[in-house]
Amino acid sequence: MTTKTALITGTSRRSGLGFAVARQLAELGYHVILTARDVTRAEPLAEQLRQDGYAATALRLDLTDHASMHEAAGHLTGLFGHLDVLINNASVMPDFKALSALDADLDVVRSAMEVDVIGPWGLVQSMLPLLTAAPAARIVNVSSISALQIATGLDLGASLRAPAYSMAKHMLNVLTTVLARALADTPILVNAVDPGETATHPERGDDEHDRPAAESARGIVWAATLGADGPTGGLFRDEQSLV
Repeated sequence: MTTKTALITGTSRRSGLGFAVARQLAELGYHVILTARDVTRAEPLAEQLRQDGYAATALRLDLTDHASMHEAAGHLTGLFGHLDVLINNASVMPDFKALSALDADLDVVRSAMEVDVIGPWGLVQSMLPLLTAAPAARIVNVSSISALQIATGLDLGASLRAPAYSMAKHMLNVLTTVLARALADTPILVNAVDPGETATHPERGDDEHDRPAAESARGIVWAATLGADGPTGGLFRDEQSLV
């Protein structure tokens, strides 16, 4: 039987959303590939999953370095020859101090676009031969409801305005739609998922209302395991459409 494989970007923190997603997919029988710019941060998490009886590999992947993406694709080609799930989870920290586009730091904007939009775009291109080699691959872009403020003017409160982060997530949603249309004649489904407010940074003091990473991960795993009749090109939270 062919091994089901799933690559998750941004899996360098034990309390992070990426690791929670990786564990849940591993529990479903996927060989999970945990990636980070510094592979020494992903390797202990992969080792933990292996100790727990799951199949896991750590791999270096830098979303600002196209050569790194091609190297990762070549490595996976040699190991598996296909990729069933690609989850673009890596992101920059929200620029909470900027309350509007008028005081946004454009260096932060460039960084957000590089990691949250150009990086996932390039990664899909690099992994496309592996994705098309799978029977019915799924691409999941981890987004945010804050993107809707940019797109619709929806007032989400000052704490969510973060213009660089919100604009980047809006563009990620647009990319999701564009990729879904480009892959419409294939079995590949592409969706964006807002995981909700999630407790992933205990060192900074998470909000008391933030939910556990394992709970937020479920919506991402849902999109990663959709059946053939599942949606594509949408934005979802907890399996419900946001648009």
